[in-house]
Amino acid sequence: MKKLRTTLRLSLPGALFLGICAVYLIILVNLQITGQDYYAIIKEETYTRYVSIEAARGEIYDRSGRPLVINTEAYDISLEYGAMPKSKAAFNDVILRTVAAVRAGGGEDCLTGQNFPFAGSYPDYILDENFLNTGSNRVKFEALLGRLEQPAAVDDAELLDFLKSRYGLVVKDKDGNETEQYGAAEADLLLRIRYDMEYLQFSRVEPYTIAERVDIGTLTYVKELSIGQILITEEAARTYVYDGYASHILGRIGKIPAERMEEYTALGYSGDAYVGLSGAEQAYENYLRGIDGTLAITEDKYGNILSETIVKEPVAGNDVYLTIDIDLQMTAEDALRDNITLIQDTAIAGGEEHTGEDASSGAAVAVDPDTGEVLAMASYPTFSLKNFSEEYAQNSADPLRPHYNRALYGLYEPGSTFKPGVAAAALNEGVISSNTVIVDRGAYDYYETYQPRCWIYLRFGRTHGPQNVVQAIQNSCNYFFYETGRLLGIDKMNEYCRMYGLGTPTGIEFGEAAGTLAGPAYSESVGKIWNPGDTLQAAIGQSDNTFTPLQLAVYTATLANGGTRYRAHLLREVRSFPDGALVAEITPEAVCTIEFKAGVLATVKNAMKGVVENGSAARIFLGYDLTVGGKTGTAQVGTGRSDNATFIGFAPYETPKIAVSVIIEQGANGTDAAYTAKAIFDAYIKGQPYVPLENGEENYEE
Repeated sequence: MKKLRTTLRLSLPGALFLGICAVYLIILVNLQITGQDYYAIIKEETYTRYVSIEAARGEIYDRSGRPLVINTEAYDISLEYGAMPKSKAAFNDVILRTVAAVRAGGGEDCLTGQNFPFAGSYPDYILDENFLNTGSNRVKFEALLGRLEQPAAVDDAELLDFLKSRYGLVVKDKDGNETEQYGAAEADLLLRIRYDMEYLQFSRVEPYTIAERVDIGTLTYVKELSIGQILITEEAARTYVYDGYASHILGRIGKIPAERMEEYTALGYSGDAYVGLSGAEQAYENYLRGIDGTLAITEDKYGNILSETIVKEPVAGNDVYLTIDIDLQMTAEDALRDNITLIQDTAIAGGEEHTGEDASSGAAVAVDPDTGEVLAMASYPTFSLKNFSEEYAQNSADPLRPHYNRALYGLYEPGSTFKPGVAAAALNEGVISSNTVIVDRGAYDYYETYQPRCWIYLRFGRTHGPQNVVQAIQNSCNYFFYETGRLLGIDKMNEYCRMYGLGTPTGIEFGEAAGTLAGPAYSESVGKIWNPGDTLQAAIGQSDNTFTPLQLAVYTATLANGGTRYRAHLLREVRSFPDGALVAEITPEAVCTIEFKAGVLATVKNAMKGVVENGSAARIFLGYDLTVGGKTGTAQVGTGRSDNATFIGFAPYETPKIAVSVIIEQGANGTDAAYTAKAIFDAYIKGQPYVPLENGEENYEE
């Protein structure tokens, strides 16, 4: 019995064990057979979407490596489709709360909702044909109507009523009477955003970004509301280290314009990518652009994120180094602004008309004569890149056009700054020599029907008397250049102009105006007749000659360096991030070399030195401890306005390292434009900080 008991003690646990094993076996079999459906259900109720990870855009530096445009943290605020409430009222409430938080944090300009087909104010909307006729907007609009089962030719009011009802802006009672659920401002906002959501096909695949690139302060306001439906994505925002300076050069970024969407998407850009829209941001887009990465986001059927996996790492864009020196750039902009103000104040104090009281705007350009590098390029008035959106309407309405880059697109008659180039051409062609003397008799009477007078005769009733080429440049004697221009001829004059880079593109990476060269060809193109006497005006920088300030700087550099014209450029080098490896380096490119005879340029440059030391610019450079060459000019712009003031110059005289041009619209006389050039010389050659300009005495010479 004892053995049995022992057996029984042993058998009972064994049976229990076998029973448990049987149960587990059954469960295991069940899992293997029926569990497949369970996991299939789970798989079917999860969704993986792929989101682009924006690559960091390359940064922009000056020639010495000082940062000009850098990336700082910013955030996109998006709404998640799966997490949005089902009721229209609750859906709208999420939108209103989110927008209110963004606005409270100062992020008004970051809000989206721009794809809106209506113009006007709520509720008096009409379809905006300008919007619909831009890019592919009409196609997308009609596609949306198709998805909403609305006819393409729907009446404005009918469509608006449909949308108001669809988005829960109105509620109908049993009798069909409508009740507005929101005030006009809220209704307008909801219409714009709700429509934009459908326009962009808001879905689990496409979250809707309701605010772009908000700062940390704005984000804080949003987070405090604890809105469960929002998704926050870290982005990179552009920060302008010297905001207000170099704005025309640096440019800005923005969403891809609708009319260029196909072009950019063909290059691999996402539809919501940011691209360069102007300036360096646009010109060097291929370098600055990074390669976006990809993030896989898996969600359950409720929109809850189950996992996030980086499928493809983003690659940062390259860093761009410009040719400009930021200290010199700031000096050029400050001096140009102060120069214009000084001319205004002096003219007003003198109480005379057309002496610069209407001076308003201008440009200054500095280039390296031996490389073509643009060292500074100022255009006044200017604007803030940081506040571009906020100030856009005001600046766009400003008659002085702050957004307009006068250095590249402004076309101006050069006035007497043209004379050194004419002299160099005439000397080189043997039309005159350094010993040629022409007697200024006041009225140039070669032609019976056209007898222009020298400026000194018109103003003071006297002449310059006998003039050689050095004296003629120094005294800006029109009579001398009437004769010289006639002897040289317009065709030969223009041949040299093209070699100087006048009236022809400089080759700079940005867009630019080509300018015009006075002559029979241009006159014919605009329906005018070219007369022999027109050559006389062309020879003194008038007639139809119009050049950009950049062209005038390149022309000056060509004379200063011995006759080689280099392609103007703003890009110095490109380096990769983060290792700083050299990607591209720009080398000087000689576009044209003029074979000047011995002594030609020495004569012309000596005359330009005389302008600064003893001529029209002497007042500005009195006691100056740096030898420079220059030429003033005054260009007539028509009755009722002051003349334009122009100045070109180079320094140091012996070994030129910088060539400068200055244009001041309605600046009255070229002498005063030399203030800006002097400040630029001080900063670049002598390393002196900018000192605000002081009032000087009146000068009536050119």
